[in-house]
Amino acid sequence: MTTNRGAALAVLATGMLMTILDGSIVTVAMPVMQADLGFTPSGLTWVVNAYLIAFGSLLLLAGRLGDLLGRRRLLIAGTVVFVAASVLAGLATSPALLIAARFLQGAGSAMSSAVSLGIIVTLYPAPAERAKAFGVFAFTGAAGASIGQVLGGVLTDLLSWHWIFLINLPIGVAALLAMRFVPTDRGLGARAGADVLGAFLVTAGLMTGIAAVVQPTGRVLFASAAVLLLAGFFARQATARTPLMPLRILRSRQVAGANVLQILMIGAMFSFQILVALYMQRVLHYTALQTGLAMLPAALAIAVVSLFGSARVIARFGERITLIAGLALLVLAMAWLTRLPADARFVPDLLPVMLLIAGGGLALPAITGLGMSGARADDAGLASGLFNTTQQLGMALGVAALSTVAASRTAGRLASGASEAVALTAGYRLAFTVSAVLLAVSIGVAALVLRSPAALAAAAGEAAAGGTEGAAAGAVASGDAATAAAPR
Repeated sequence: MTTNRGAALAVLATGMLMTILDGSIVTVAMPVMQADLGFTPSGLTWVVNAYLIAFGSLLLLAGRLGDLLGRRRLLIAGTVVFVAASVLAGLATSPALLIAARFLQGAGSAMSSAVSLGIIVTLYPAPAERAKAFGVFAFTGAAGASIGQVLGGVLTDLLSWHWIFLINLPIGVAALLAMRFVPTDRGLGARAGADVLGAFLVTAGLMTGIAAVVQPTGRVLFASAAVLLLAGFFARQATARTPLMPLRILRSRQVAGANVLQILMIGAMFSFQILVALYMQRVLHYTALQTGLAMLPAALAIAVVSLFGSARVIARFGERITLIAGLALLVLAMAWLTRLPADARFVPDLLPVMLLIAGGGLALPAITGLGMSGARADDAGLASGLFNTTQQLGMALGVAALSTVAASRTAGRLASGASEAVALTAGYRLAFTVSAVLLAVSIGVAALVLRSPAALAAAAGEAAAGGTEGAAAGAVASGDAATAAAPR
């Protein structure tokens, strides 16, 4: 087998593209699916919920399985499951069959996504090269959402909703044929971490937790069960001989801080994407295709910054400063949206926001590097799974919370006699205000919790003098310090 790092990165990026694209492409076609298959309004939400629940709840388990059984093996298996489930969804003739296929799609996405960052870490050990790779990976994820909205509109209008799923077949087959470029790893073996009870607790806990977010009925019951199950999981990991998630991975301030920050940041960013699209369609009366095209400047802005600027900025200033700079731009974008009128024009009112979203091109690669910074070779899949899990939690929590805030404000304005357009705009503006606050809080957390390159270098020196364990920690810190000290 030939290992080609560029080709391997392209395979991983293609997998991320399919995963993110699949999440956004479905939203455009849901009304057509409802009419064609006879979904009830409540049943239609499970076209999205089934995918989210499977994807979010299985990420952590899949990441650990990648460490144990081999990350390349799990990547291939996940891609096969996702492609097969996509074909099943494209051929679905009933609501039950489509929902089952969506659950399987989520499981396949979890298997492939959970190990992708871990593979990148092993492919690109040098900090400067890794930063560039993370930039490519971050761009793919950010662009996939915008491309999905455009592609979903085109395929649904010109062909049928079935093709939003069937298009994954040629893409997935091409990715599988290129898997020969991804390096083979043997894994640690099942005995190194076959914690069956821990796997059950975390999967059930995350599944019920996500269900509490996406399903309004029974929310308190689901949330209570999730808290108990996840508490049991962490108690199990502290005492298990071969834990599924060794708690040492959370001892790194960089890793723990990056995962907490990601929940806040992704919650705000993903909500922006959903709510701006709803504003364009419900208030400005854009079509699905027009909405997707209007979002393209944001994808292009993120592309330019993440592909051509983020690695250089990280090399010069370090991941912490780069993250804060990106978050500052995102705060400005959300603040701009708080002044949206009910009769907005694209160029003066929306285009500046799409350009300021370029801050995501700085923040996403930086936070990815921080989230993976403390991963050991045998924990890279676990760290990748953990990072993807907090990403999904941020998306689910952000959309649920901010959609509720917007709906509540809209209902109040309608009750007071405002027009629908004015009431909807007021709701969205409040949601964008909350998003700006979340991102501002993220800047404070990044400044207080994450450590500067100088502090990491000092910690590395102290740890190196403390023996074997200290030397290992120092190597990690030195690698992060080298990221900031790399030449321009």
